[in-house]
Amino acid sequence: MRDPKPLFILNGPNLNRLGKREPEIYGYTTLGEIETWCRQAAGKRPVQFRQTNSEERLIEWVHEAIDEDAAGIIINPAAFTFTSLALLDALKMFPGPIIEFHISNVHRREPIYHRSYVSMRATAVMAGLGAAGYPTAVHAIEALIEQNKV
Repeated sequence: MRDPKPLFILNGPNLNRLGKREPEIYGYTTLGEIETWCRQAAGKRPVQFRQTNSEERLIEWVHEAIDEDAAGIIINPAAFTFTSLALLDALKMFPGPIIEFHISNVHRREPIYHRSYVSMRATAVMAGLGAAGYPTAVHAIEALIEQNKV
């Protein structure tokens, strides 16, 4: 049996501040704790778990997921969700399933957070589950990966 293809979990700007940043919205869980949960949820599937404050780097990681034939992408693009056509263009090149993930329910927030460019490509969108929703996203993308094998 071949090794499973990797899962890319990509996080955008300011998510390195989880646990300290607006805990009334994002809670007290750190990104390090979220990474541990995601790796546990992924089981034997390799995980590339990354965070950047740079739009360029986030796009390069999507390109890397394409080049490495990743099984899927879970992306929390944070503010780039609502601003980056370049990120959308990169995600359009990825052939596998993509879950757009947000810790908060962006639709209950200010109107500027209601239009997502990433949603135009995402297979599914998950929002409002809090940090604990990341492992749920891992399980959901595993189901999408299995559906794509058929």
